[in-house]
Amino acid sequence: MSDGRRPPPTVRLRRLAAELRRLRAATDLTREEVTEKTGINAATLYRVEKAQAKPQKRTLLALLDLYEAAEEQRANLLAIQRGSDDRGWLRPYHAELYEEYAAYIGFEAEAHTVRNYESLFIPGLAQTEPYARAVIRGVLPTASQKAIEQRVQVRMERQALLAKEDPLRLWAIVDEAAVRRMVGSSEVMREQALHLLQLVQEPHITFQVIPFDKGAHVGMSGSFVHMDFPDPADPEVVYVDTRAGDVFLESEAELRHYKSMFEHLQAVAMGPNDSADLLTKVAEARD
Repeated sequence: MSDGRRPPPTVRLRRLAAELRRLRAATDLTREEVTEKTGINAATLYRVEKAQAKPQKRTLLALLDLYEAAEEQRANLLAIQRGSDDRGWLRPYHAELYEEYAAYIGFEAEAHTVRNYESLFIPGLAQTEPYARAVIRGVLPTASQKAIEQRVQVRMERQALLAKEDPLRLWAIVDEAAVRRMVGSSEVMREQALHLLQLVQEPHITFQVIPFDKGAHVGMSGSFVHMDFPDPADPEVVYVDTRAGDVFLESEAELRHYKSMFEHLQAVAMGPNDSADLLTKVAEARD
């Protein structure tokens, strides 16, 4: 039985929505005017433009006719519409994940580069299994053991993206608190530091630490993830985990803001070599 949740959007569905918004803007038509000219329900048009619903083929054709889309663009958008439901990354138990997290791992699975700043945790893509289990148990103290193990399994599966033939590019920056805070046990932290030292040997992985002595910095306002995708036409996205809920941001102004923040964090953080030296010291201190 369906739980009534809307399936998470895919990158292709977001791209289709972005292209339709752009085409409507180019014609200077409001949503109300599009509804009047095509008969498409206003709520349906809103959901399509927000990537909350896949347009039916006849709906898409009506919009492309109204916007006088060029033949090549029509063919491309129709092809995207046909493949917009592809969620090859889903597993049966993923249905139990909350909607935003399911969407996040879907975007991550299709990303070219992930730029992740974390103030308190080691990024999920770089966590060891014992560290992930200790973090999830600590953050979700009322979760069942089954729920914890499912989340751990999802986190470990995500890391396969770093080992595939054309691996995900990961640039992670963390506050020193993330590598110093005791999570699980001394042995868990030692294993985590050694795991990070192995990861940073890979050319597609960059890891930097912002030391305590740098004082206040822009990352203190909270963690975030910026993703871009192999096709430049696919809209970039920023993910922010807040107390009020998880948020996906994709406006040009929002993207500029978080790109600028990440550049500031890169500048204030120790370089990759010095960061690796710190990880070595952390591992030795846990012996």
